[in-house]
Amino acid sequence: MQKKFWKMHGIGNDYIYFDCFSWQPEDAAALAMRLSDRHFSVGGDGIVLILPSGRADARMRMFNADGSEGKMCGNAIRCIGKFLYEVKGMQKPVLTVETLSGIKTLKIEAEGGVVRSV
Repeated sequence: MQKKFWKMHGIGNDYIYFDCFSWQPEDAAALAMRLSDRHFSVGGDGIVLILPSGRADARMRMFNADGSEGKMCGNAIRCIGKFLYEVKGMQKPVLTVETLSGIKTLKIEAEGGVVRSV
């Protein structure tokens, strides 16, 4: 099965992002280990799932290259802010993202529909 993904980096952390508003991998930990291999796959620090949330604009799940689930990553969540604004059309000056370490508030600075900073 093929799925679209985005590879983004924030100040050196590079993750593989999946829009999981309508699809979720069965085994995200295994997927992270498989895709994070820099020699035989896409390569990255892990994968980030961008999911719907009942408490915020979106929910973030992050899996490291070793398959462990992280609570939060500041660089990764900034990329989620850009994704939500530019790809999902959530063009608001403030976005909220649910994480395992609570709901985080992202201030979006954009110009002409393009995010300049989060």
